[in-house]
Amino acid sequence: MRTKGPLRTVSSRTIVIKVGSSTVTGPDGRIDREYLDTLAAQVQRLRDDGDRAIVVTSGAIAAGLEALGLSARPTDIATLQATAAVGQVRLVEVYRDLFAARGAHVGQVLVTRYDVGQRQQYLNACQTLERLLDLGAVPIVNENDTTAVDEIKFGDNDYLAALVGMMVHADLVVLLTDIDGLYSADPRVDAGARLVERVDELTDEHVAAAGGPGSAVGSGGMATKLQAARALMKACIPLVVCDGRRPDVILDAAAGRPVGTLFASGKTAVKSRKLWLAYAGQARGSVTIDAGARDALCLRGKSLLPAGVIDVSGSFVVGDPVSLEDEEGRVVARGIAGITADDLRKVKGLKTAEVARLLPAWRGAEVVHRDRLVIL
Repeated sequence: MRTKGPLRTVSSRTIVIKVGSSTVTGPDGRIDREYLDTLAAQVQRLRDDGDRAIVVTSGAIAAGLEALGLSARPTDIATLQATAAVGQVRLVEVYRDLFAARGAHVGQVLVTRYDVGQRQQYLNACQTLERLLDLGAVPIVNENDTTAVDEIKFGDNDYLAALVGMMVHADLVVLLTDIDGLYSADPRVDAGARLVERVDELTDEHVAAAGGPGSAVGSGGMATKLQAARALMKACIPLVVCDGRRPDVILDAAAGRPVGTLFASGKTAVKSRKLWLAYAGQARGSVTIDAGARDALCLRGKSLLPAGVIDVSGSFVVGDPVSLEDEEGRVVARGIAGITADDLRKVKGLKTAEVARLLPAWRGAEVVHRDRLVIL
C-alpha cells in the first residue's frame, strides 16, 4: 500500500476540488457512494500524474439524515448540528474507504469562519494542509457544521473552497455542482439561457444572472460560486464551475479542456496577508467614510485619516481588522486599525492638527495605513 505521495515539485500542481451536497447525494437524498468512487478515482489519477489534491466536501447533514433515518432536513439549529455531527463521521468513513482501496490516506480538516478569521489560526490551518499534502495524504475539508451556526446558514462550501485554494496557493480550484456552469440567465426559468464558457471579469450582469439555492439538501447556489470566483480572481487562481457528474470532468478541467465555466485568474495577485484580510479576516468593527476619503483610498492609493471618518461601529483596538464602508453602506475596503474605536470616535472628522491636541499620546496619524489596506 502506498502511504506517501510525491512532494511538490516545480512541475506539480495543487488542485482543490469541491463537491456540493446536491452532487454528493443521489435522487433519494442519500450519499451516493458509487459517484464518490468515481470522484476518488479521478483524484487518484491526478495524484498518479504527480499533482496534489484537496477535496472540499459538503454532505455531512445529508449523511446524518440517512444515518438517523430523518426524512427531511431539520429546521432548528440544534438538530441540524446534531445531524451534522453524526453525518460527518459517516461521510469521512466513505472517503477513507474509497481512497484506502487506491492506496491513499485521507486526513479530515474541519474549520469554521471563526477559525480562518483569526490570523494565527489561519496560518496554522495553512501549515496543516501543506503538511498533509507533503505526507501524501488527501485532505478532506469541510465546514464544522456541528458548532458554527453561521456555516450552516451561509455555506455550501464554495467560499471555503476558495479560501482553501488561497491557503495552499492552488493552481486550480474546481467546483463540482449540479448544473453545467454559469448561465446568462437562470436556465430553470429561461429557455433561452446560454452557458457562459469563460469569464475574465465579473460584472453586474453575471451577478444578476446568478440564482439561489437549487436543491433540498444544499444551501449554496450560483451566487456563492461568484463570491468564490471574485476572491480567487484576486488571488490569480483560476476557477472552473462544472457539472460534477460529467464523466472525467475533474481530469478534463485539470487538463484545460473546456468544461463548464472558467473564471480566469486575475492579472496581478494580491499579497497573501491582504487576501486573508479581504476574504478571511474577521472584522472587529466598521468605519463609515465620506466620498472624499473613499476616492482617496480607491483612486489615489492614500491612507485613511480621521478627517474622512463619519461614523464608527463596533469595538476594536490597534491591529484589529476593520471594514471601511461608504455612506451607502457598501464595504469598499478592509484594513488593519491604527487606532482604537473609542479614540476614533473622539477624533472622527477632525484634521490632523486637531487630533494631535485631543490625543497627544497617539503615535500614529492614520486610521488605516495604505500598506495595511485592501480595496474591495
